[in-house]
Amino acid sequence: MLRNRRDFIKKSTAGLIVSGASFMFPMELLATMRKKVGANDTINVGLIGCNGMGFSDLSSFLKMSDINVIALCDVDENVLKARTADLEKAGIKKPKWYKDYRKLLENKDVDVAIIGTPDHWHCLQLTDALQAGKDVYCEKPIANSVQEANIMLDYVGASDRMVQIGQWQRSQPHFVDAIDFVHSGKLGEIRLAKAWAYQGWMKPVPILPDGAAPAGVDYDMWLGPAPQRPFNPNRFHFNFRWFWDYAGGLMTDWGVHLIDYALYGMKAGTPKSVMALGGKFAYPDDASETPDTLQTVYEYDGFSILWEHATGIDGGNYGRNHGIAFIGNNGTLVLDRQGWEVIPEEEFQGWGKEGIPKMEAMSFDNGGQSGLDLHTKNFMDAVKSRDASKLTAPIKVGYDAALVSHMGNVAFKTGNRIYWDDAAGKFKNEEANPYLMANYNNGWKLPMV
Repeated sequence: MLRNRRDFIKKSTAGLIVSGASFMFPMELLATMRKKVGANDTINVGLIGCNGMGFSDLSSFLKMSDINVIALCDVDENVLKARTADLEKAGIKKPKWYKDYRKLLENKDVDVAIIGTPDHWHCLQLTDALQAGKDVYCEKPIANSVQEANIMLDYVGASDRMVQIGQWQRSQPHFVDAIDFVHSGKLGEIRLAKAWAYQGWMKPVPILPDGAAPAGVDYDMWLGPAPQRPFNPNRFHFNFRWFWDYAGGLMTDWGVHLIDYALYGMKAGTPKSVMALGGKFAYPDDASETPDTLQTVYEYDGFSILWEHATGIDGGNYGRNHGIAFIGNNGTLVLDRQGWEVIPEEEFQGWGKEGIPKMEAMSFDNGGQSGLDLHTKNFMDAVKSRDASKLTAPIKVGYDAALVSHMGNVAFKTGNRIYWDDAAGKFKNEEANPYLMANYNNGWKLPMV
């Protein structure tokens, strides 16, 4: 328990740097954690996409001593060298290197494929991994289009492989506890759920000239099915998130995490309608394409869900730079990666009913384990038992969050309020439907169901 809400907010924001925004783990410490395991008791993993979150995922897997990494795939040889050096610090011998993920998937010794590539690659790599007989841990969002998400959902549904999506908050106990409280009915009728990400650390993406790809980079393989463009450092590695060819901006980067829990708490599926307003208001002249400021409203029967994001600002709702709030007649539950609290209605208590008591802000450390560590362990438990019902973020969880997030981006691109036809699986506004489709280039073909 923390003494007051102000302390909770301060601790929450400070703790995000370690527990939310980054999972980088000291490799020297990893070496002390790993125990010797017999070859017959190990599970071999291969990592596709070794930068950023991909390597964080692998580091989390390697905290389990029975996990053995035997393959690394990346289009950038410089990344392969750096990650191999990191693994050597943990006492792990050099895995086999690949630049083409398909060659990694041909390696029959790989049991589990970890996909940590940019969004525009996820559909091809997941479906190819399933066809190669691998279990898969795939980063979020599951796809860069609704069409790809539909294909991936069908592929996984027709497979006996275990597939976990990297929405690791689904394995974090205090998130589940908060949703149990929301579902208890104590908040009264909930008329609005909010989810938001205010990212003060994000600075403008400077305009840089096109040029030659760095030595050791297979740029054509990096592009894959994305449109052919000259190499530009702004579109490479981390900043790919802010360009439509490869991703969907903060809406799909943070939105799938937080909108997922808004949907979970409200037991909501697809909305009746969506509208979005925003643009490049913070950095109108920088190199990025996706909006740095956005408000998206999703209409449901009896309630709405509101998504907000902004870059260059930390002062989000309730003093938190990210979170989910469930606003009910009796009180509001506010949840983020550090904990949750209930703020009761002091004046209005729900038409004569007794109000709910004030709850102290609660903070959680999950016994020293990060949500990511709990998530990868949950996946491996399902892999070992061959029981998909154990998965906390199966493909449907990833699908629902991606679908709703992409619908918000479609509304932004059209500039209109758009209405969803659930039976047809498309918008009633025909001008919006082309934005649901994938656009594959350079000879790459969309997987067929």
